[in-house]
Amino acid sequence: MQSSDTVETADAPARPRRRIRWALGACGFLISAFLALVASVVGAWYFVAPGLPAAETIREIPLQIPLRIYTRDGRLIEEVGERRRILIDYYELKPVLVNAFVAAEDSRFFSHPGVDPIGILRAAVNYLSSGSRGQGGSTITQQLARDYFLTRERLFTRKIREAFLAWKIEQEFSKEEIMALFLNKMFFGQRAYGVAAAAQVYFGKPLAGVSVAEAATLAGVLPAPSNYNPVRSPANARMRRDYVLGRMHDLDFITAAEYEQALLEPVVSRLHGTATEMSAPYVAEMVRREMLKRYGEATYSAGYKVVTTLDSRMQQSANYALRNGLLEFARRRGYRGPVAKLTLDPQLYDQPLESWPEEAQSAFDGWPEPADLRVALVTTLNDDDSARIMLTDGQRETLPWTTLSWARPYVDDETRGPAPEKVGDVLAVGDVVHVMPLARGGWALAQAPLAQAAVVSLDPKDGAITSLAGGYDFSISKFNRVTQASRQPGSAFKPFLYSAALEHGNTPATLLLDAPVVINSSELEAVWRPVNYTGRFYGEQRLREALVRSMNLASVRLLLNNTGIGNTVRHLEPFGFVDATLIRNGSLALGGGNATPLDMAQAYAVFANGGYSVKPYVIDSIFAADDSELYRAAPAIVCELCENPDATEVDLQDAQSAPQDLEQMAEFGEEYRPDAVEAPSLYADVKLAPRIISAQNAYLIQDMMRDVIRRGTGRRARVLGRSDLSGKTGTSNDRRDAWFAGFNGDMSAIVWVGYDDYRPLGPGEEGSRTALPIWIEFARGALENAPLNQMAMPQDIVSVRISRSTGCPADASVPPEDVMFEIFRLGNVPVCARQETQDDIFNLDEAFEFGEEDEPAAQPDIIF
Repeated sequence: MQSSDTVETADAPARPRRRIRWALGACGFLISAFLALVASVVGAWYFVAPGLPAAETIREIPLQIPLRIYTRDGRLIEEVGERRRILIDYYELKPVLVNAFVAAEDSRFFSHPGVDPIGILRAAVNYLSSGSRGQGGSTITQQLARDYFLTRERLFTRKIREAFLAWKIEQEFSKEEIMALFLNKMFFGQRAYGVAAAAQVYFGKPLAGVSVAEAATLAGVLPAPSNYNPVRSPANARMRRDYVLGRMHDLDFITAAEYEQALLEPVVSRLHGTATEMSAPYVAEMVRREMLKRYGEATYSAGYKVVTTLDSRMQQSANYALRNGLLEFARRRGYRGPVAKLTLDPQLYDQPLESWPEEAQSAFDGWPEPADLRVALVTTLNDDDSARIMLTDGQRETLPWTTLSWARPYVDDETRGPAPEKVGDVLAVGDVVHVMPLARGGWALAQAPLAQAAVVSLDPKDGAITSLAGGYDFSISKFNRVTQASRQPGSAFKPFLYSAALEHGNTPATLLLDAPVVINSSELEAVWRPVNYTGRFYGEQRLREALVRSMNLASVRLLLNNTGIGNTVRHLEPFGFVDATLIRNGSLALGGGNATPLDMAQAYAVFANGGYSVKPYVIDSIFAADDSELYRAAPAIVCELCENPDATEVDLQDAQSAPQDLEQMAEFGEEYRPDAVEAPSLYADVKLAPRIISAQNAYLIQDMMRDVIRRGTGRRARVLGRSDLSGKTGTSNDRRDAWFAGFNGDMSAIVWVGYDDYRPLGPGEEGSRTALPIWIEFARGALENAPLNQMAMPQDIVSVRISRSTGCPADASVPPEDVMFEIFRLGNVPVCARQETQDDIFNLDEAFEFGEEDEPAAQPDIIF
């Protein structure tokens, strides 16, 4: 019998052989597995490769980008489109933002070749163990491939195609390019596509301002945007954010202190709009409609960029002036009372809003906040006649008595109640009211105006619309009153009548009789008796005085007796007026037709630019998504030196003093505006605006209209301290419309105020009181620091001493107090026979009193 030692000695040589066999078998298995894997990969490649798109086609696949509309100085007005997307480059991404997405989606992104073997193995094990075909293991590159080229079907064939596409993408693009493509492409919920749009939608800020916690929130949204976005579910968003923060900490992307601080940051759940830099919604709508005509539905997704003619400074002034003017008008008409009255548990008024029952919060929520107004709840009436209020965000404020004392109760459109004496006469606890912020800080009681207004300005040199506000609040009413409201211009139309009169032999010194006019209409069996605003008659008046003082009766006689309706209409047609404006009867003299504010701005631009017709336009240029230029406006421009190229000696001296090189031009900046003498090459192929009235005619009208501001119905505009402004007030029948038209060499600006339903504005509401203050506020901002720009006196204009009373040239027999200077066209100075001086039977100096405005009285349409 053999001993155990003998057995062990015999088995010893066999052990190495078994180990070798096992090793060889293992190696053979691994080699076979490897070869099988290689064969599978190769086979899969040959199977799917013919159907795979080229990776570089990603560059050619357009992303859906909304239409963006800008002012001419580059400020964003609006984004229009179903998808919000802001394209960014990799260098615009903060490192913490990139790290957040790497931690959340693909921790080995910067090291794998597009496919992560560890991730694939994990997905395979998960499938074999559970039978679940989850899509775990997809890298950022694979997700990019899927979103660009594939569907979201959970099939292994799709995963194979996805993997090969990812590998091809990695061969074509750098990691940085892939990350930028990924973050521009992905959907983040709430119509936000791309991380830059998501940062704006959820946090109201650009990527540069995103915090660590906000970066983690954005990265956490991607797996399920509808469920994980902070607006839809703050709780889910916090859970995902904290997970991403934990991954960032584990990967040493953030320190422990940054991690703890980010966990404490609250999740913001408020939805933010587009980061617009200038409010011009009526212009945005005009652009949207024009783009639809040009490009159809691609307007909303092709990434077009439209640069408008708006000047942001002037547009901001228009917005402020219109809203402020309407709020002031609403105050004058009386306080209509609170928006609503709430009956709540008195104890709630002293408690924080967030602690209120849901029903009470809902009752206080949802009231409209037009324009700059905010909704507030009156919580306390104080002994000092102030009131405590709470805004919809829970903020507590005080309304002093000085901001409440204006609120005389509204009775009807003609009447207000007595002035309030204490806070209880105006407010009660539980009142839901509108308040407005004050420039000096604090809040004041306000109310949304029921009237509407329009403000528009043009550059008279080419017709570019530099500002346009078509109403108080676009969200409440999308009716654009600048382009769509055709209203009676009233006396604001008179300067055009007077221009026609000058063209047909009249002069600023022509005598007109301001006395009763009675016109019978056999067609309508009616009688028209126009009147002056004051109800008085002023006898013989020079044409200049009739315009400055807006005399209705003198204007009617000027039209009917001196110029003629036919001559007047033919003279005014080139101004751009339509048939609805140029009515063929006597009320044409008083602006009895209809015109839009834009019509009026275009027509007044003729006076402002010295006699040329320009067409309004608002789109300056259109660019494609790649910034290639698709369109640029080529308007007809005013160029007097192009029309008359013979430069004077003064012109040539100016040209020699102009900037001669780029450095000098840079010093002049935007102030340098070369003319045809200074830079003839710039005007070589220019499209010239046609002249429709003579320079002398335009100058005479300008000069008479400057007197409207110096001493006539527009004299309130003297507060601006500018000597280059010309203007005219206007009020229509029954004070249904109030106008002011004003201009200088840089702008033609119109303000209109009225009700959309044509009801009267109320007692005392005329052009000089209702529209002119809005125009003044607009011009204050629009012309701030702008040099004076007044038309130079053209050739063939002479200044002559005349008699105030007769309009005739004055000789030595005319008393000094009756002598004045008047300007005339050369060859058009009046020639008068000498006559004895007569007393003014109307005693004008004593009888005349300035009215706010002369308006056309109601009359039938009479055809002459």
